[in-house]
Amino acid sequence: MTNTTKRHLARALALSTALVGGQALAGGHAIDLSGKTVEWIIPFSETGGSAKWANFYAPLLSEALPGAPTVVVTFMPGAGSTKGANFFQDVEYEDGTTIFGSSGSTQFPYLLSDPRVRYEYGDWNVVLASGTGGVSYLPADLAGSLGDGGDATPLAGEDFIYGSQGATRLDLVPLLAWEMLGLQVEPVFGIEGRGDGRLMFERGEANIDYQTSSSYLSGVTPLVDAGTAVPWFSFGALDADGNIVRDPTFPDMPTFKEVCEATAGCETSGESWDAWKAFFVAGFPAQKMVFLPAGAPDNAIATFTQAFQDIQARADFAEISAARLGVYPQLTGAAAQTALDSATVVPQEAKDFVINWLGERYGVVLE
Repeated sequence: MTNTTKRHLARALALSTALVGGQALAGGHAIDLSGKTVEWIIPFSETGGSAKWANFYAPLLSEALPGAPTVVVTFMPGAGSTKGANFFQDVEYEDGTTIFGSSGSTQFPYLLSDPRVRYEYGDWNVVLASGTGGVSYLPADLAGSLGDGGDATPLAGEDFIYGSQGATRLDLVPLLAWEMLGLQVEPVFGIEGRGDGRLMFERGEANIDYQTSSSYLSGVTPLVDAGTAVPWFSFGALDADGNIVRDPTFPDMPTFKEVCEATAGCETSGESWDAWKAFFVAGFPAQKMVFLPAGAPDNAIATFTQAFQDIQARADFAEISAARLGVYPQLTGAAAQTALDSATVVPQEAKDFVINWLGERYGVVLE
């Protein structure tokens, strides 16, 4: 059975599960987690955006789940998140005490058929999909050389170093963007989380970086306030028609599209742009997701779905989430399943472009 067929079957089953599970929960059949500990596996280090996302939700989830279990975030970095995802693939549902937090850096190797991937999204059960954004930033001295509208032309002769989790991870979005802008960026591969890349920037070992919104808000904003980092552009957000518009969390910051339009030689049409946008869409509007493992029953899925819905219904949720996560959709139920579908499917033309680009630029062979 192909991955596409699996995904279509999984979609149909998930929608059916959501309906049945919702009815089971309404009938008082939620699973009881009293006295238990829920382990939330994050396949990255404790310094990045996924860590901040999970640590934000964990105490709220503990309060919202029946029986108020302890929710513990466990970090399992390695192989750009495929180690943790492969581990979760082998987890069988027992009692609702194991969940997994996926990221775009987990989705991209799956999309690109990375040989290290032994996990199948169609086997898992999504209960939350969180959108996010990303911000590219520079040291103050280099940012001062930018042209009007963020024009990158004055930086064309600069040598850039970037701390990267890997070329097939979410990092391919900024790497391709910077290349389209004409920058010479050499990645140092092998870091275990985006927070480690930020630390390289802080120590002066890297002179360009990007962070997802949650990590930018908590980790980079102090650097901006201190004058040691300057935001350059956000990747943007999607409007209802699929157009890239300014990120609602950073409305005063130009998007990559705007900076591309301001930079000679950077085009917002054609193969490079189409591939960049396809992977941006796959990696950010549903960038982080929570899953129950294969075999989870309807009432377990419904219980966790209801818990995340209850969290979002809190009177203070908009305020506390904006400060920690940014202003992005937090999706459950059928909407989360739709987001999962969009995050795990990209046009074949975009895949082919990126696979060829990875081979030519970084010597990455995916077979």
